[in-house]
Amino acid sequence: MVDSHPRSIIKGITWRITGTIDTILVAFFVTSHIGNAFSIGLSELLTKVVLYYLHERLWQLIKWQRSDQGPSHVRSFVKGVTWRICGTIDTILLSYLITGHVENAFTIGGVELITKITLYYFHERIWANIKWGRLYPEKNPAVDVVKEEV
Repeated sequence: MVDSHPRSIIKGITWRITGTIDTILVAFFVTSHIGNAFSIGLSELLTKVVLYYLHERLWQLIKWQRSDQGPSHVRSFVKGVTWRICGTIDTILLSYLITGHVENAFTIGGVELITKITLYYFHERIWANIKWGRLYPEKNPAVDVVKEEV
């Protein structure tokens, strides 16, 4: 079982909506400046959609803890951690560029380590139950055909 490109794109969009709302809230609580909060959150729309898509496609190459029934809880957790590392680095850089304060940038990134791993895990578990966009190779090894789950 692998995910289709459209599935990865839609997962990226749904995650980015969730992540952007979280980033705006965290940035506002840290900076007390709504303009900076929206600037940080909205700038992530440009960077993180691309980063998330690349992360999803990389995980398609990793077969560990994945079966025809979907990903395991452990795989979802590990994917969440690896994504958070990428996402935190991006958040820290963007927060610093927008606020000009190293302390704010690392505080926002640090808080997101907790909020985003939790949110991402639940996002992955929801998507684990959605069959749309999953591709299943035929059981016949002589045929290299993939069927899509509708």
